[in-house]
Amino acid sequence: MPLATILVADDDRAIRTVLSQALGREGYEVRTTGNAATLWRWVEQGDGDLVITDVVMPDENGLDLIPRIKKIRPNLRILVMSAQNTLLTAVKATERGAFEYLPKPFDLRELIAVVRRALSEPRGAVSTSGAGAEDEQLPLIGRSPAMQEIYRVLARLMGTDLTVMIYGESGTGKELVARALHDYGKRRHGAFVPINMAAIPRELIESELFGHEKGAFTGATVRSAGRFEQAEGGTLFLDEIGDMPLEAQTRLLRVLQEGEYTTVGGRTPIRADVRIVAATHRDLRQMVRSGLFREDLFYRLNVVPIRLPALRDRAEDIPELVRHFFAQAQAEGLPSKTLDRAAMDYLQSYRWPGNVRELENMVRRLAALYSQEVIGLDEIRMELAGEAQAEAAPAEGPPANESLGGAVERILKDYFEALDGDLPPPGLYERVLHEVERPLIELVLGATRGNQLKAAHLLGLNRNTLRKKIRDLDIQVVRGLK
Repeated sequence: MPLATILVADDDRAIRTVLSQALGREGYEVRTTGNAATLWRWVEQGDGDLVITDVVMPDENGLDLIPRIKKIRPNLRILVMSAQNTLLTAVKATERGAFEYLPKPFDLRELIAVVRRALSEPRGAVSTSGAGAEDEQLPLIGRSPAMQEIYRVLARLMGTDLTVMIYGESGTGKELVARALHDYGKRRHGAFVPINMAAIPRELIESELFGHEKGAFTGATVRSAGRFEQAEGGTLFLDEIGDMPLEAQTRLLRVLQEGEYTTVGGRTPIRADVRIVAATHRDLRQMVRSGLFREDLFYRLNVVPIRLPALRDRAEDIPELVRHFFAQAQAEGLPSKTLDRAAMDYLQSYRWPGNVRELENMVRRLAALYSQEVIGLDEIRMELAGEAQAEAAPAEGPPANESLGGAVERILKDYFEALDGDLPPPGLYERVLHEVERPLIELVLGATRGNQLKAAHLLGLNRNTLRKKIRDLDIQVVRGLK
């Protein structure tokens, strides 16, 4: 007796054959069809314990069939296969009641594992997010396996309020993922409020997050709403959470634990109805071990971790991304552009340290600055070489070989000149050296486990200069490390 009966609908005969053979070997009875009408008839008759359906079929879209099936047989599990491997497909499949979405080409072992799970888990109507995702302007681009996994995770999260932590290098699209969670989720009618921790002075972060009352501090002449209040009923995106100071981390932890907060200078607790999505390019676990990030806050934020791939790890997505960015530039009034084969091959072999953001900026420059419609390898090399030179060029600011003590003195002078006052009074420079330079050197030595060569490099000092400062400032280096 077969374990269960599986109904397969796909207009590709080869896929029907492969699935029939693979599932048959596992002990299932398999019935296959190449159209939606036959599948619907079987379902109406009460046949089948599980449905596997393609999206594009000659007589009906498989996604449109799902709500009809769920209406008459709400406990029938449905697996959706599709070669239209976009975030929108994954979201639509999930919101309409599919148990799982599998992009083509799929791994047979993975499909069989999903079939087993679908048939073994407790039956019940699948809840949907009701996102109504019909907008074809996709927030995320790419059909690589790495991006397919991201789409599947996002689709599962759309109907939840789970806290999400997004990891990824700069330029990989962390805010785009956060916006997709909001725009296609049940909080889409609320506000999406982003805040970048690295872009706000440390002393203002708590006021920015939680708001402040009139008179809470010098300059607080009126009450100001914080980002939590602005995001009420929506999503608060905490970008670069690793740059949040410890004191602000403590207040954020209270919100996550108790669901309420107080404004700066306020006393009355305010209930928070906000979904939290955070992001970072840092290793938060290492920061926890170093005492720079609260362990309890880490676990509150890291409920569902999403790790975005670097562009170099999904190079097969680059042609689609290039076409997308050229189309955006054309929609903004720039002339139509394409790349020749050699240029595209070169882009796919490039390492892209700035990830998708770097690629987008380069494509926009190509659209704006070059007159020819087809751009070749020489232009690409010239653009990327120009970027490399710009990155290598010294930035305006402190001299390249400036000592740490010289930097402190320069900063003090700049500070007092900005205030239109006199230069620092006698003794202040020595006090700053003691209060700033010594702790900074100790911190870097601790982070490098006492490796003076690495510490000197990070501080921008000669190794001998660092040794002299260690001796003059009486800094204790961990025994046994150099």
